[in-house]
Amino acid sequence: MLSTEYVPLMVIGAVFLVIGIVVIIIGIKEEKDYCNDISNKADVRKYLEHRSDKIQAWGFKVGGVTAIIIGLVLLIMGIIFWLWG
Repeated sequence: MLSTEYVPLMVIGAVFLVIGIVVIIIGIKEEKDYCNDISNKADVRKYLEHRSDKIQAWGFKVGGVTAIIIGLVLLIMGIIFWLWG
């Protein structure tokens, strides 16, 4: 019988993965909303470049990638410890 003491570590890793994916999706939506809003204004240079100056959109994306990396590390560690434990 395999030990289940590392299951919480794997659950936390999975939660970080889900949170990371959700936050990246929110970041992409924020950037699209910004580009759509600016396309209705006279200054469409930023819209045509598809570059958002809103720090919030970039912050969501970076935070999401960080959460995914942490989640993967925790999930892999939990699986390794569970199998070798």
